[in-house]
Amino acid sequence: MENSKCPHKNVKQEGGELVCKDCGLILEEKLASEYLNSYGGYNSDSQRDYEKRIRTGDSKALQDPIIREKYERIKTLEKWFRDYQSDFTEQKKTIDLLKGHGIGLNIDNVRYRDIKDRYLRYNKYHRHTYQNMVIIFLAIIWLEIKDTTNIRIEEFIAVSKELGHKINKKMLSNAMAKVKRIEKMLEKKTDTSDTSMIEKEIKNRIKIVFQKDLNNIPYEEISEFIPSKSEFNKIKINMQLVADKILQLISYSHIQNLNYKAFTAGLIYYIGQSLENRKIFTQSLIEKYSKFSSTTIRKKYHVLKEILGDPQEFKL
Repeated sequence: MENSKCPHKNVKQEGGELVCKDCGLILEEKLASEYLNSYGGYNSDSQRDYEKRIRTGDSKALQDPIIREKYERIKTLEKWFRDYQSDFTEQKKTIDLLKGHGIGLNIDNVRYRDIKDRYLRYNKYHRHTYQNMVIIFLAIIWLEIKDTTNIRIEEFIAVSKELGHKINKKMLSNAMAKVKRIEKMLEKKTDTSDTSMIEKEIKNRIKIVFQKDLNNIPYEEISEFIPSKSEFNKIKINMQLVADKILQLISYSHIQNLNYKAFTAGLIYYIGQSLENRKIFTQSLIEKYSKFSSTTIRKKYHVLKEILGDPQEFKL
């Protein structure tokens, strides 16, 4: 029931409605207008005046160095932890804040670069929208400094909390495990990629040497077996095509520790033995133009024979 005796002098705006703080009555717009005209009403508590008082209070508070430091810290964290493609400028400020509390004093230029590289790599390739990158960042810092600092993990967590981070030992441990697991996965991908590139390079070199050594053999050396030079050229081209297909079948493990030039000499002999006339490309002929001994050529031939089988039975 309305309190008719209340003059409604203490009127404030709450949630878009005008409320008398003395009697609790929610005033209708017309009634509110009447009391506004009579008593000056709630202007002092309007949203505009309220925001002005907040700004004035903030300005005065920021003159206090301690409050200003906390304020700047919150702005910094809000800025860079929302930034997907970070340039690490703001993260560096966080490292400096940690150092100001005695954490990470052993982070020199080398460790700083390692922290930066690890964080940006994770941020670029493995970040998910639901992940707390603050915890990931702190985990990377601790991984870098834990073996060379006298600071205990409990102290690290305590200072991190003081800087405004919601973190505990379990969260930090899980984040460190995630960082290490992701980095191992990345290393495996990198190793596979590097191996693939090395394998491709070695096989390309074998192709080049194969062509060179084959072309160094003059027609006169085998003229008794092949009726014309054009026919000899066709055979050489066909042998190069066969070599290319054979290299596709051979894995990197079979060539990674071999002298690829010696291996090529054995490959020429192996393919020569797959021809109908096996007397054309003899060990002595290949030895003469590849500069490898017959013994070496024979050894490489047997390596290929173990991988591919007998050359006379070999089919692509």
